[in-house]
Amino acid sequence: MQAKTMPFPSMHGARMLAAALLLALAGAFVSVAAHAQAAMPPGPQGHGYGHGEFGGGRGLERMLDSVNASADQRSRIQEIMKSARADLRAQHEASRGLREQMATLFAQPTVDARAVESLRQQMLQQHDQSSRRWTQAMLDASAVLSADQRAQLAERMKQRRDMMQRHQRERRALDQPNG
Repeated sequence: MQAKTMPFPSMHGARMLAAALLLALAGAFVSVAAHAQAAMPPGPQGHGYGHGEFGGGRGLERMLDSVNASADQRSRIQEIMKSARADLRAQHEASRGLREQMATLFAQPTVDARAVESLRQQMLQQHDQSSRRWTQAMLDASAVLSADQRAQLAERMKQRRDMMQRHQRERRALDQPNG
């Protein structure tokens, strides 16, 4: 069987290919930026990395209520989370500059692949630092809780995860075309 040869793309086809590649790279950039954003410390409503469970605000209070945390446990965990949020906020500010640099690179007439890759690596390092800091905060907070409280929390998180998966399935079923 002989392989088909593809004709050399026309100038229009080459532009379309270049545009498609640029869109793919921009998508990769948005994905990396989204991961960096996920490492953001939770805001007042508890949104951000950890989805508010340990992060702060009402989510932290609900979590502490659900495991009947003592006043001492609450105080210690709140301090751990306050410190982590401050550290993560500083890391997020540093990563904002990287995202701005990435956007500038993609806005150039010619995109420098090496510079983009270098920034991508830096963004991954920032994300890894944020992830390590958040993980340490979670470890520190879990050390304040008893084994029973951690088991209760794990069960609560499993229930939430199951509920979210059920909602996703329901949404997908609603999005399916009839017929």
